[in-house]
Amino acid sequence: MWIADNWKDYEVIDTSDGEKLERWGEYILVRPDPQVIWNTKKRNPLWKKENGHYHRSSKGGGEWEFKNLPNEWSIKYNSLTFNLKPFAFKHTGLFPEQAVNWDWFSQIIQNKVKENPDKPFKVLNLFAYTGGATLSAAKAGAHVTHVDASKGMVNWAKENAVSSGLSDAPIRWLVDDCVKFVEREIRRGNKYDGIIMDPPSYGRGPKGEIWKIEESIYPFIELCTELLDKNSTFLLINSYTTGLQPAVLTYMINTAIVSKFGGKVESGEIGIPVTDTGLVLPCGASGRWTNL
Repeated sequence: MWIADNWKDYEVIDTSDGEKLERWGEYILVRPDPQVIWNTKKRNPLWKKENGHYHRSSKGGGEWEFKNLPNEWSIKYNSLTFNLKPFAFKHTGLFPEQAVNWDWFSQIIQNKVKENPDKPFKVLNLFAYTGGATLSAAKAGAHVTHVDASKGMVNWAKENAVSSGLSDAPIRWLVDDCVKFVEREIRRGNKYDGIIMDPPSYGRGPKGEIWKIEESIYPFIELCTELLDKNSTFLLINSYTTGLQPAVLTYMINTAIVSKFGGKVESGEIGIPVTDTGLVLPCGASGRWTNL
């Protein structure tokens, strides 16, 4: 398992009965987590001193309960600053477990930029959300194209860039359907040194385009290979969908990419350490292709 254990402003303190007790900077949140199927005693007093609690509804969805939680606040990861706010279904605008992937590709980018400082290292971030991966890649020295179908998410990512001192970084911000954007990039003959994708289980594009990951992900990976070449360096796929286990990610990447360009594939669970128990909470899976 790849563990995001370099955080200072975030931690999972404890887990029990379908929920996780988290610290986001100075604020304590309790949020549901489908992986937490155990029911252990909630000994930590912070379970009763939360600033925000997302309560699941038996009918689906749920709602936030707030106790002295600001509308917005921020946390840092190394030199990056992320603006947070509770919104939508239990989310805050950041997936902290992804930091382990940010560290991974940032090191690759830094090494490549150092090897060839006169050549822009181009990274494409698809389904890019609020820009955690975009800012990490830009900070490492990449020229990043950030694509998401939600205008609100792209604007949020831009705000994070400003807060992180990256307002002048070489980032293209695009509100677009990821599949259609990739198709246009292929027609334009563009190539990328690295591709990052964090596809949703289900979603809609800006014009109502439907995305179902089980039906769409493999054809999309094959499509994205047209934006790679023998000089490309990495591809990262993240999955929070139960059916896309690490072995499935490995199989798809091997079939679509390694057969064309060589390189190697590693896939694994990603997770966050739990302070009170010393265990690790699983938070999805990632597949990594490198051609170094």
